[in-house]
Amino acid sequence: MADQAKRQLLGRERESAELERLLREVRGGRSRVLVVRGEAGVGKSALLDQLAGLAGPLQVVRAAGVEAEAEFAYSALQRLCAPLQDRLERLPEVQRDALRVAFGLSGGAAPEMLLVGMAVLGLFAEAAADAPLVCLVDDAQWLDLMSQRILAFVGRRLDAESVALVFAERAVDGAGDEGFAGLPDLVLRGLGDAEARALLDSVLPGPVDARVRDRIVAETGGNPLALLELPRGLSPAELAFGFGGPGAGPLATRVEDGFRRRVQALPADTRALLLVAAVEPVGDGPLLWDALRFLGVGPEAAAPAGELITVGAAVRFRHPLVRSAVWRGADATALRAAHRALAEATDGGRDPDRRAWHRAHAALGPDEEVAVELERSADRALARGGRAAAASFLERAAALTPDPKGRARRALAAADAYLTAGLTARVPDLLAAAELGALDPLQQAHVHRLRARVAALAGPELGVVRPLLDAADRLGALDPAAARETALMAFGAAIWAGRHDDGALRQVAGAARALPPGDEPAGILLRALAVWTTDGPAAAHAPLARALRAVPDIDDPALLWAAANAAAELGDLGAWLDVTERAVRSARTTGALSILSTALPHRAAALGFAGRLAEARGLLAGATAVENGAGLVMRLAATAGIGAYQGRERSALAAIGAAEREGERCGLGRLTATAAWARAVLHNGLGNYPLALEAALRGAEYQDLAVHQWTCGELVEAAVRAGDPAAAAGARERLAEWGRAGTPWALGARAVAEALAGPPEQAEDRYREAVGHFGAGGLGVFEARARLLFGEWLRRQNRRALARDELRAAYEEFARMGQEAFAERARRELLATGETVRKRAVGGPELTPQEAQIARLAAAGHPNAEIGAQLFLSPRTVEWHLRKVFAKLGVSNRRELSGALTGR
Repeated sequence: MADQAKRQLLGRERESAELERLLREVRGGRSRVLVVRGEAGVGKSALLDQLAGLAGPLQVVRAAGVEAEAEFAYSALQRLCAPLQDRLERLPEVQRDALRVAFGLSGGAAPEMLLVGMAVLGLFAEAAADAPLVCLVDDAQWLDLMSQRILAFVGRRLDAESVALVFAERAVDGAGDEGFAGLPDLVLRGLGDAEARALLDSVLPGPVDARVRDRIVAETGGNPLALLELPRGLSPAELAFGFGGPGAGPLATRVEDGFRRRVQALPADTRALLLVAAVEPVGDGPLLWDALRFLGVGPEAAAPAGELITVGAAVRFRHPLVRSAVWRGADATALRAAHRALAEATDGGRDPDRRAWHRAHAALGPDEEVAVELERSADRALARGGRAAAASFLERAAALTPDPKGRARRALAAADAYLTAGLTARVPDLLAAAELGALDPLQQAHVHRLRARVAALAGPELGVVRPLLDAADRLGALDPAAARETALMAFGAAIWAGRHDDGALRQVAGAARALPPGDEPAGILLRALAVWTTDGPAAAHAPLARALRAVPDIDDPALLWAAANAAAELGDLGAWLDVTERAVRSARTTGALSILSTALPHRAAALGFAGRLAEARGLLAGATAVENGAGLVMRLAATAGIGAYQGRERSALAAIGAAEREGERCGLGRLTATAAWARAVLHNGLGNYPLALEAALRGAEYQDLAVHQWTCGELVEAAVRAGDPAAAAGARERLAEWGRAGTPWALGARAVAEALAGPPEQAEDRYREAVGHFGAGGLGVFEARARLLFGEWLRRQNRRALARDELRAAYEEFARMGQEAFAERARRELLATGETVRKRAVGGPELTPQEAQIARLAAAGHPNAEIGAQLFLSPRTVEWHLRKVFAKLGVSNRRELSGALTGR
């Protein structure tokens, strides 16, 4: 094996240099992630072996994905982390407990994926504190889903921990590509012609015509395993015709066929040994021999397979293609016998899940006893947070259930589990299978609800409103709480559809009113939104305020969306910040990925209005790591708004254009409206009022929840400056109605509209009123804009001294917040008053969004571990970023951070 590995590394100088560079960086304190990609047999495993050898005194841990074990949640991750478990006690308690539950080492509440990911990140960092750590994962395409997701998450968060995380991945249909997309990779191709010929010559049975040899090299593409294996057993005459030409099928299949022929030539007992070893995923030598005893196979059967497998305390195939050749080459009867033997040999008390799985694959037909065992395995998987594994167990249990009613129940449970895991591809077939059974009315209603949720899960696209309403209607008398939750989802979808589905909102409101009322948060929010739709925004102010007071910590994306938008509609920035802060904190504590992907963009939007643009950008950058379909849409909206306020025209227009395109592509009128509002903000900041007016008029054509008020604020300013008094008057009237909400934002917006478009003699009082309201509400963006407008008005009244005071305050605030366009507009106005203005660097020192977040949290007194938990970083990475922050800000310790940040 060692000589063969050296042969396979022939011609890998470039790749070897890359591995050496990786290790140098890890020894130097940085972390590196690398995905080695290539076809089967190209030498990925050999490169991992070489890396392990080069690592020398560094810590090295290894694991491999096994196709037969892909249904067992966390199985590969547990093998990788097993040598590091003595460092578990160094982790924060919540992370330590999450990892213990996920690995089945203790009981407890099922941990969310995000929390397990943070625990693994922390475990790697703690291990690397002793010595740099090298983690090698072979056959990553066969990792179980939870291991793949966790390791991909960790790979995207490693930075300065002295950890190398290296995957070897083969492209397989339906596996392996999505999880590690975007990570740095090293594509491994076949050997060059000279190296390929040399390798081929080392295994040829005799002299071969040079042209035939060249043809063989060309046919294999320089694949080392193919060059070593395909000539085996072929005579010189057979070799003279190459390996069969282009029509012989994919190279991996041909190599696997070669292994299969070698296996078929072995004695029956040896074939049985190989098959049991292929079906048993862990490579447990004692378990293999126990199973073989049930088949009457003795130790002597191993000798003829010596070149294909190593059998000891651990069982290892020479190459994964040997395992797949054995597995795929066996007939159904032999496979069932192998599974039956493994089921008999597996201790049901120590490993009940694998025993149930083997029994399931050994079953000839429906078997209720085995189905019950699988259902129990699903419960255990759910207790560990393995939703995808639970779904697989339930799906198999449904297939083995003889009773139609029980089969339907388990199929429905499997569909629900797949949906909860975010794996929607299997859901439609399972729902169809469930409908073949005897479903009761409540189960039928849940089928409709699951179908509608599948449609809605990818994002709030046009067309999901009516399926959600149909599901809510079916659930109304059977499960009223579920019906109200479903109707609230329909409200969200209808609000996102907006102008692209004009009748949807009233249809949802009518359906919501027909449901039994509920006093839970979803029911209260549902009633308030129904009032907003049918009776108008002014009538909804009180119901929306009551709903906000009823919302507890957020653990449901639909509830978060409704509560955040209720706060925005009222203009209650404090409540918006509070709701989103609690949602983010709760999601980070529990690791709830679905809620976090929604909470981060919502909180970023609220922070933007508070003038905390750098913090908002940092959250949006972090949102991409946990994003789902709906989260993407919300991030596009928030990014467009933050970009508009930042005022860098080119990048802002790119973000706004992306939101516009997605809005049109998916029929999301609210996203279209948000993009129009953002475009108006940008052009108002740039002083291009005709373009701002055009965008604001387009955005205000439809009354989108919350966004309509924002757009009217831009419209009144743009219309006054562009000379369209009628448009200004219309916007002023709508903002006067909003002012009845009584919140600082609504009152300030009404005062600005009155100052701009109302009686001229009242303008000064209204501007001062607006500044006061915005300041009281913590609306930094609008306070600075009100001062800018007031200063501009004072200058035109030739009251230059007072104008300078307002314009200078506005300019300083815009510059501090990083609003470049508005800052430049204020600077030009100051110059027009005759004041000399030193153009200052907008936003202060160039901290990255992540550095800015870390700096703010450190200045607030949070320790590194807590900062890391909030930002999904290891404490060592936090410390590394803080050193860079200190250098950029010219400070030497945390005590000086607050002053440096305040002065930015």
